[in-house]
Amino acid sequence: MEINKIYNENCLDTMAKMPDNFIDLTVTSPPYDNLREYKGYSFAFEEIAKELFRITKQGGVVVWVVGDATMNGSESGTSFKQALFFKEIGFNLHDTMIYAKQNPIPLTHNRYEQQFEYMFVFSKGKPKTFNGLKEKSKYGGEMASRTRSFYKTNTENEPTLQNKRDVISDEKLRNNIWYYIVGSTQTGKIKHPAPFPEQLATDHILSWSNANDLVYDCFMGSGTTAKMAMLNNRNYIGSELSKEYYEIALNRISECGGLFFNSFQTELSNEAGT
Repeated sequence: MEINKIYNENCLDTMAKMPDNFIDLTVTSPPYDNLREYKGYSFAFEEIAKELFRITKQGGVVVWVVGDATMNGSESGTSFKQALFFKEIGFNLHDTMIYAKQNPIPLTHNRYEQQFEYMFVFSKGKPKTFNGLKEKSKYGGEMASRTRSFYKTNTENEPTLQNKRDVISDEKLRNNIWYYIVGSTQTGKIKHPAPFPEQLATDHILSWSNANDLVYDCFMGSGTTAKMAMLNNRNYIGSELSKEYYEIALNRISECGGLFFNSFQTELSNEAGT
């Protein structure tokens, strides 16, 4: 199977070409609850989830970005239903992360505005890769407010109680609520109803994969996952049913300097049986 390629077809057809335990990381966002117009395409969720489990390597991760529609005054709960099905077929729900939108479209309802989507992080067993992202610590370099107590042996070989205040590190591990600017200010003028931020794709790619790993997006859309995989020294495969979005994705990849190849391409292609 050719990698570093986007396939203009149903993702089930693409995954059917893949051997078991093939993909290191999937980052994707399905067309949930008909919130956007996706050329009339409806997807077979359960079949896709089962195929994702089959093709994901042991220790591999699937990042599933999804939200819920509000219909007749009630949220659909689709996101939770899907998360529970992923668990049912064998995935671990490693983390329930939040994609918080810093500049959502203002709406008028008799409820608080929803400004986030879920980023479910599913793993096939224990994640084999976690490169924790860090951020600047607000109080970095300052002395901790709390005193740490411990025992230390003195010159008479007797334990004595010691008190110490540590210096706060300049960096800390990020939490699982990630904030992004959405819309054309972040992605440019892309003719797609819901491109997710490039930084979101980058952050997950860096967190759950390593250089030369294989990243998949079963709903490639405008090509964000492929573009950021390539720019971060990863291989990629994508599926996109819409001819229009497929061509947009190809153009975005082309603008980044063409398809990315590395020394692992031949090995991965042979593993896929071609």
